Amino acid sequence: MQVSKTVLAQYSAAQMFDLIEGAEHYPVFLPWCSEAKIIERDGVVVVADVGVNYHGVRFQFRTRNPKRPPEWMALRLEHGPFARFEGEWNLKPLGPDGCRITFELHYDFKSTLMSKLAGPVFERITNTLVDAFVARADTVYHARAAVPTPAPAGADPKRSDMS
Repeated sequence: MQVSKTVLAQYSAAQMFDLIEGAEHYPVFLPWCSEAKIIERDGVVVVADVGVNYHGVRFQFRTRNPKRPPEWMALRLEHGPFARFEGEWNLKPLGPDGCRITFELHYDFKSTLMSKLAGPVFERITNTLVDAFVARADTVYHARAAVPTPAPAGADPKRSDMS
């Protein structure tokens, strides 16, 4: 199978990269992710175990992902039910508050049975993955931006400078 998706996001490449690279947070916002654990992380690689439990389909895999923050991270299978699992996240900055996200993934399951059982579920997961990260950015970064800032001393709080 092959997945390829490009979207424009109203967040910086660094903000989006932090969400993508932060696999330990996946269970919070990816409904199919039952667990995620960082095995190793440094400036050039992140290794993570990810558990999938979605619509009765369960499996685990480990990826070793070379990275160049905040613009690129590869996905490379270390072990799991896949015969092939390789992909890339590319984040191209579009000014200080925007980026183009391109996600590509090529994968095949090792067994025909696993392909028949998990294939449709994993296809749904991968086809909605980029949108899930943008939605997470909306939650994380809009929540931070929504914190009101105090009005300057002497300012009329009822008056808007936008009028």
